[in-house]
This record gives sequence, C-alpha cells and structure tokens, in this order.
Amino acid sequence: MAAFTVIEHDELSSAAATWTSGTLPTTYDHLYIVVSQRVDTGTGANYSGTWQFNGDTGANYAMTDIQTYRAGIVGTYRISSGTALGYPNLTGEGSVANTFGTMTVWIPNYANTSNYKPLIINSNNPNASITDSEWSLKVTAGMWRSTAAITSFTLGTNGTHNYMQYSNYTVYGVTGA
Repeated sequence: MAAFTVIEHDELSSAAATWTSGTLPTTYDHLYIVVSQRVDTGTGANYSGTWQFNGDTGANYAMTDIQTYRAGIVGTYRISSGTALGYPNLTGEGSVANTFGTMTVWIPNYANTSNYKPLIINSNNPNASITDSEWSLKVTAGMWRSTAAITSFTLGTNGTHNYMQYSNYTVYGVTGA
C-alpha cells in the first residue's frame, strides 16, 4: 500500500505572479501535488498557468493536453519544446466569487537521475456558468527533458496576472506505490 507524507504546504498571504516551492527531498518514490488556486484576471474566468522545475527556463518541456471549455467540444494542444510545462487551467475573477480551482500533479520517479521526468496534470476551472471559456477541464501529459532529480518547482501565471491570496499547494512524498 502506498504511503503519502506531506513534505511541504504553502499558502499565499498576498498575491504573487510566481510561486516557488522550497527544496524538496529526494527520498520518496513519487510526488503528488495538490493546488487550490485563483488568479486576478479582472473579468476573465479561465486562464492558463505554467510549471517549471529546478529553475529550468530552457526549451526542455514537452506536453500534450486534452481539454474542454465549450459544451460538446473537446480540443487538444501540443508543445514539443516549450520553456514551461502545462498551461493548466486557472480560475479567474470572472468565476463564481471566492471559488478556487483545483489542480493535481502526479510525478512518478521524480528523484531518478537516469531518465526524463513524466507527469500528469489534472486541472479544472469551476463556474456556475456554461458560457464558453468560463469553465474548463483539462488533462495534461508532460515531460521535463532532464535527468536531474526534481528538487523544486515554480508555478507561473503565463502573463501579467497574479495568484491571489489564499491560493495554496500541498506536496506529498509517496512511497510504496
């Protein structure tokens, strides 16, 4: 049976454009990260975020996602050499007041120094509207093309907006899975 151990938790006390973890230990088998977030987009409801590892801003990220943000429409998006990973959906101020979106990230074998790092991001932007682009669901399969162990991550907002106060994340170290 897998054991999940909280290795880091952070909650923003004020708005921030980027958000960087502390140094993560490499003593677990896998990482599981849960994020509750909202961004200050003015009237926008759906916005994109970014992930980077160990401060790497080079073109070392690849990803494919499948998403829906319109009734009856499913789309895909692909990047083969990006400078960040993801574009997970973030919840903007046009969403229901005080509602935060969630994101989960699974990173197997994050401390392995022989292989690139695959990961899966699930993100959603809840809303009380079915208007196009005011809600979304997205699953992203990604790869950080580095053999370095993941010891930190940075979440960005892919633009000029900020993560709002009370956005938070929890990093779990997973053993035995």
